[in-house]
Amino acid sequence: MELKDKSWTVIETEYLFRRPWLTARRDKLLLPNGKIHPEYYVLEYPDWVNVIAVTKDDDFVLVRQYRYGIRQTCFELVAGVVEQGEAPLDAAKRELLEETGFGGGRWTELMSIAPNASAMTNLSYSFLAVDVEKIDAQHLDETEDIDVFLYPKEKVYDMLSRGEFRQALMVAPLWKYFSGRM
Repeated sequence: MELKDKSWTVIETEYLFRRPWLTARRDKLLLPNGKIHPEYYVLEYPDWVNVIAVTKDDDFVLVRQYRYGIRQTCFELVAGVVEQGEAPLDAAKRELLEETGFGGGRWTELMSIAPNASAMTNLSYSFLAVDVEKIDAQHLDETEDIDVFLYPKEKVYDMLSRGEFRQALMVAPLWKYFSGRM
């Protein structure tokens, strides 16, 4: 069976607002079936990264911080924004160092996923960093209040299994990591 092109054609775009971390626009679209979709909202975000960081002692480097959107303090992977002109791997290394003081090790890209492909323009890149070690102090932004924890793989797997990680973009790479190792 031949796969048909299902692309939508942009007729017009109106930007509703533009901020450094978020831009919102409204598109008028022509669908492949000939119908017009008059108001389709798109959020433009920069790409994101997160890191499964494992020390030379085989402990996971996790962070815990308050997440205003869900009003909860959560355990998470190190994560952050890819700055304009920055490669995702470089952003991941920078974020790990800034948030935890850990660095070095061997790095591989574990996966890239779309946070919400229907309405957001960005990708989230997940990296695995093994044999990382403490090489510096934290260098947090003024709005960050991050605690660092070192937990063995078994504890992290138990936390994941119990639903203690709330961020879906971190749960997916953690499940991928553990799917081949437990």
